[in-house]
Amino acid sequence: MAKTLHLTRSALILLAGILGALLVLYAFRLPPFGDAVQSTENAYVRGQVTILSPQLSGNIAEVVVQDYQRVEAGQLLLRIDDRIYAQRLRQAEANLDIQRARLANSEQDQRMAEARIHSAEAQVAGARANLQNAMAAAHRIDPLLSRGVATQSAADQAHAAQAQAQAALLQAEAGLDVARQDLRSVVVNRISLVAGIENAEAALRMAEIDLGNTRITAPQDGRLGEVGARPGQYVSAGMQLVSLVPARKWVVANFKETQLAGMRLGQHAELTVDALNHARLHGRVEAFSPATGSEFSVLRPDNATGNFTKVAQRLPVRIMLDPGQAEAEMLAPGMSVVVSIDTQAAPMP
Repeated sequence: MAKTLHLTRSALILLAGILGALLVLYAFRLPPFGDAVQSTENAYVRGQVTILSPQLSGNIAEVVVQDYQRVEAGQLLLRIDDRIYAQRLRQAEANLDIQRARLANSEQDQRMAEARIHSAEAQVAGARANLQNAMAAAHRIDPLLSRGVATQSAADQAHAAQAQAQAALLQAEAGLDVARQDLRSVVVNRISLVAGIENAEAALRMAEIDLGNTRITAPQDGRLGEVGARPGQYVSAGMQLVSLVPARKWVVANFKETQLAGMRLGQHAELTVDALNHARLHGRVEAFSPATGSEFSVLRPDNATGNFTKVAQRLPVRIMLDPGQAEAEMLAPGMSVVVSIDTQAAPMP
């Protein structure tokens, strides 16, 4: 009897121990009670926060927005004093007019050079005709001189006239070459004048761009952060003035590598937002990071040195929010989120 009672008590103690161990395994979702739903509190709302900065220097003339204001794409946020840049634009316009006037003068010079060529060609033709007449006169007087009909003085004058006509032809041909070279100079100079106009046009466009950059506008719809610019403040290129947060947001959940088995693109995700009184939102898996978070850190761990302790790494998983959720409009980048994904669920189309 006592032996039977002792065995029964031992069995109860063993059963209580087994039940206790099963309760611990169930509480921590350890095998054989592993849950297909993987959860993490290491998740945050993300958004494309854009830092707006000026592209030029100057004093702020006007700030037309306030902190946390909702703006639309193209809306004016602030304006830099544009007086200097407006004068630079006028200077560029005047320089372009000068270059165009020089090109117009070059065209007139070309027409004058072409006219001088025609005049030189006419002079060459006249000199050639005079030379032919002088040569004919010299040829006629030589037989007369041999027969004693003409005097030596007349023959000398005829040959002198021929030589003068020859020199006049050479002079006319040289004048024609000079006129042609002048035309080539005008044409070559035209290339530099055209390049000067293109340079002036580029400078004008740059001046227009600079003048336009004095107006800082919203690149897209969204809400502003804190506006750090004040009227009269001097700003320089690249100085951070205000942040713009677009409406589109998503969630990045950092799951342990041991939780990724069975996780697929398109699987349903349930999100609980702390700031919205633990409101539940829905989404789906959109993308997996190509590397763990430690690989993107500035100082990456080197596991090849010293003692090694295995630490489960975390892989960022991007969650896309489903449309049509009113609570999603109240999300702000940086908010904490609890994400749960059913790894046995089929991916959503």
